[in-house]
Amino acid sequence: MLIIGLTGSIATGKSTVSSLLSSPPYSLPVVDADLLARKVVEPGTAGYNAIVKHFGPTTPDLLVPVGPDMPENGPDGKGRPLNRPALGRRVFGNDPDRKKDREVLNGIVHPAVRKAMAWEVVKAYVKGYWAVVLDVPLLFEGGLDRFCGSVMVVAVRDPEVQMRRLRARDPHLTPEDAENRVRSQGDVREKARRCQDRGGKGRGVVIWNDNGKEELAMEVKKAVAELERASPRWWNTLLLLCPPLAVVTGAWRFWENVRINRRWQEGEMKERAKL
Repeated sequence: MLIIGLTGSIATGKSTVSSLLSSPPYSLPVVDADLLARKVVEPGTAGYNAIVKHFGPTTPDLLVPVGPDMPENGPDGKGRPLNRPALGRRVFGNDPDRKKDREVLNGIVHPAVRKAMAWEVVKAYVKGYWAVVLDVPLLFEGGLDRFCGSVMVVAVRDPEVQMRRLRARDPHLTPEDAENRVRSQGDVREKARRCQDRGGKGRGVVIWNDNGKEELAMEVKKAVAELERASPRWWNTLLLLCPPLAVVTGAWRFWENVRINRRWQEGEMKERAKL
């Protein structure tokens, strides 16, 4: 089974591509990291308790306020849900304190999300799917690209397009909040370059989304066709019927991805040395 790592940045159209891939004619299972990230910090979970313990004393509005529909201990007695805008203001930004807080939050959420994602991938493999999509905003940053047979980056060439879409989608964000959120997920054009550096044979596909949805759908169609040529369905059926071969293939792809990442990092170090 082919593991497709889908990534991009906020307001580049990644969610739209994810929706296209999960719908006919592709009908691929999508493992949404953002959705899992919400589940692993719901009231009563270990992630929720860790966040409240660390951020609660210094973030008075960390939890949804008490109100007519929100009792002190939450609707189910496990605690009030997290106030996500307040937590976002605490961790999004480039100053040292926000970066440190973001690292703490990621250290709580990411391990739990990885465990949940692994289980979803196993279920997709057992069900015999040709491919499964890992929808992860921080795919490269979290090192999850090493486990993917192919990486698909949804990007825009013009940064202004990204900011305009974000402000239209989330009008409550101030210009500073919007810029902080974009920066927190890295430059999507750099992600596109990194994706292209993975080489041909379907290892890395960039979907440019500066125009409308109709053109985006055509780009997705071309990308899936490229992936099917690189990883045909008969090969994935063979991997399903022969689990040892699937394990060996997965290990080989992992090692190849480690080498690709090492080459990318060495190239980046050389470029910085020239500055």
